[in-house]
Amino acid sequence: MSYVRILSQVSIFERLDAHALESLSSLLRPRRFSKGDVVFRQGDVGRSLYVIQQGEVAIRLCSHEGKEVILALLSRGDFFGELALLDGEPRSTDAVAREDTELLSLQREDFQRFLDTRPQLALGLLATLSRMVRHVTRLVHDTHFLDARERLVRVLLELARHQGQRATDGVVIPQRFTQTEIASLCGLTRESANKWMRFFVREGLLAYEGGRITLVRPEQLE
Repeated sequence: MSYVRILSQVSIFERLDAHALESLSSLLRPRRFSKGDVVFRQGDVGRSLYVIQQGEVAIRLCSHEGKEVILALLSRGDFFGELALLDGEPRSTDAVAREDTELLSLQREDFQRFLDTRPQLALGLLATLSRMVRHVTRLVHDTHFLDARERLVRVLLELARHQGQRATDGVVIPQRFTQTEIASLCGLTRESANKWMRFFVREGLLAYEGGRITLVRPEQLE
């Protein structure tokens, strides 16, 4: 089966031509995970990159006390585990399927052989690492300099920019989130995140029904 179409939507491979994408497609292997399944855990040996063909995956950190922070929520066309392609070191996060999910895996050895013949792919890797550093820098900034209300607003606006769909009643974020997931994305307690979610709903700036968030007046949140 050819996976060229999904590969063409992956930013790390955007500099490859159709022939290169076809060659890379032959190296991918499909894997399926049910909702709640762990794709890998922090500390596992990293041997492959994953591309999401269908479904959703949460990238998270967990403490020994059971506290959890969600670093990213990924969907079709997103990829994760890319550091394994470079160093083969242990995984630095957990990856968990949020729903029934189909992934395409690319083994480190196959990728390195492919990279030897397509050096332009290194530019895609550098751009990915640059975005990763910027993301981590923003998380550190938010944790130290923004209060709970501002951190929630920042996360909601970012979700709207990347996933938002215009509707008659505002900007709808199609992914569904539990209250715990919202808090984890913001690095807040569930109580603190719920307090401000309820506040914005009362003010008519948000709607939150059945796990789906709508930014009713995103310009005011901005």
